[in-house]
Amino acid sequence: MVEAKALVKRFGSFEAVRGIDLHVRRGEAFGFLGPNGAGKSSTMRMVGCVSPRSEGELSVLGMDPERDGPRIRARLGVVPQQDNLDTELTVRQNLQVYGRYFGLSRAHLRQKAAELMEFAQLTERADHEVESLSGGMKRRLTIARSLVNDPELLLLDEPTTGLDPQARHLLWDRLFRLKSAGVTLIITTHYMDEAEQLCDRLVVIDGGRVVAEGSPAELIARYSTREVLELRFEPGAQEAVVGSVSDLGDRMEVLPDRILIYTAAGDATLEQAHARGLRPMSSLVRRSTLEDVFLRLTGRTLVD
Repeated sequence: MVEAKALVKRFGSFEAVRGIDLHVRRGEAFGFLGPNGAGKSSTMRMVGCVSPRSEGELSVLGMDPERDGPRIRARLGVVPQQDNLDTELTVRQNLQVYGRYFGLSRAHLRQKAAELMEFAQLTERADHEVESLSGGMKRRLTIARSLVNDPELLLLDEPTTGLDPQARHLLWDRLFRLKSAGVTLIITTHYMDEAEQLCDRLVVIDGGRVVAEGSPAELIARYSTREVLELRFEPGAQEAVVGSVSDLGDRMEVLPDRILIYTAAGDATLEQAHARGLRPMSSLVRRSTLEDVFLRLTGRTLVD
């Protein structure tokens, strides 16, 4: 569906994407993870045929975006980071008007709009103006609108940012349904649990380069441990006990409020800590997550 080799995007002297390779298979959910400014959106815009590449090779749906942009866009669905709905039109009108851009007939769009409103659970709001909808409803409508042309490839840029947990889980359910129907998904997200839930494979991008690629489970196995032991001490006290726990796991991180010990067996490691006379205020054994991988690969320092 998408193949890139040594893909580069420059804005003047600034290189936003610095020679990345990608291969997105038909029918999978593929994710982009990375901090702000990593190059995710620049890559998505090249894949979406709205920003030309500076160097490298890029094929989308077997075609060249620079030569076949209109043909590719006719088979894409795009969910932008910010909703760009027509707020003075109704839910139904947003779907029907957007469909006319693809040359679809009014009769076809009447039926298609009804199907998409049911899919997005917006049938009861069909004749309400968009301005009156909640944030979650607007997001569902934006996704429904992106499906009006029955796309083979759907690009979603941070699809659930700003939504409450109920709205997020409803959107996840709708994306699962699309994937089950054969639609290929490319997703950028800042939510690690979302990436673990939705993505078959993903890449971590940092500084315009791909720094890791694989399934969520593969990345956790490769860059983290099975479990993480979190030990919390009195403020400032953790520095005094670092030497006592530094050899208990594969890796350790000292944070302002706790110590993280990456280990294969968290409960056994906690018993060892207790045997050495350590009595933390609280302790927690949890499984490693994609967030542990992400922070190890990209760091904990905020980059603007």
